[in-house]
Amino acid sequence: MPNVFGSPHKGSEPRHEQVVFCQDEASGLRAIIAIYSTALGPSLGGTRFYPYGSEEEALTDVLNLSRGMAYKNALAGLDLGGGKAVIIGDPSVDKSEALLRAYGRFVQTLNGRYYTACDVGTFSEDMDVIARESRYVTGRTVAHGGAGDSSILTAFGVFQGMRAAAETVWGAPTLHGRRVGVEGVGKVGHRLVEHLREDGADVVICDVNEAAVERVRAQHPEVEVVPDKDAMVRTELDVYAPCALGGSLNDDSVPALQARIVCGAANNQLAHTGIEKSLADRDVLYAPDYVVNSGGVIQVADEIDGFDFDRAKARASGIFETTRKIFALAADEGVPPAVAADRLAERRMSEIGRLRGILV
Repeated sequence: MPNVFGSPHKGSEPRHEQVVFCQDEASGLRAIIAIYSTALGPSLGGTRFYPYGSEEEALTDVLNLSRGMAYKNALAGLDLGGGKAVIIGDPSVDKSEALLRAYGRFVQTLNGRYYTACDVGTFSEDMDVIARESRYVTGRTVAHGGAGDSSILTAFGVFQGMRAAAETVWGAPTLHGRRVGVEGVGKVGHRLVEHLREDGADVVICDVNEAAVERVRAQHPEVEVVPDKDAMVRTELDVYAPCALGGSLNDDSVPALQARIVCGAANNQLAHTGIEKSLADRDVLYAPDYVVNSGGVIQVADEIDGFDFDRAKARASGIFETTRKIFALAADEGVPPAVAADRLAERRMSEIGRLRGILV
């Protein structure tokens, strides 16, 4: 099994606090809940419903994802730790009310150590079903008092991070007149295009889903389309914004990359440890994905105390300052931004987590 512990970019000794295997034979539920850290508060992270090839593959994924959520929540300024869950199966075939409610019962048994939300294969409507069995559910529908579509603030946050990157490279926090390539124009990507066009950027897009491309072209016929990711990284760009699957920055794409900045919504953009150094060596500024795409978790976290969109958006605006701080720290310490982000997150978890030892 690959190394699944430590920070998002370097290995260390195992640090997950708790891993729970959940099974209900009658409903077909097979799930794993992983809690990486509760140093800052209850762990929060979505539930991924995916047809993993094996239980080991599912375990590797949930451990990586829960660890990433701890770092994301820390840098988002939330008083929440990191957790994640995976349900093993094909959501188009295996998802049912009974299965989701059985899963909700397992979430409830953790007594608030883990709050769940949406992820790949799950939606706000599913959270409403899970919430019939558990109090520890967020990301619910507006009709049930939830925040609804978290892609709104995810895209907004990515745009704030991109503004900070633009300021670092070109001296002004704007993408006006810059050429930005958005790979993946689904729920988040198409909203990011809106922000970029409003700011005066020239936009290039690609997506494996032709309907998604056509939706953007219908609203913005001036947007340029390239056939695929390989063509995107080789296109002359100022900014490359991966907003589709992870691993887009790898040993093949980085040497071909034409952009000066990488800043996008996709999770786990670095294919492996060392890619962050390859980017730095080529003088490409990388905005760490789990920093700039944290608008979504900020949105669902706000729901825990009763959702207020303006309050959540104000907090997501802070992604701009956090990203600037990471770039400044990276420059001061002579490390890539990905390493600086890890250090900043670990520092907050350590310093604030220590306060839990003070009895009140």
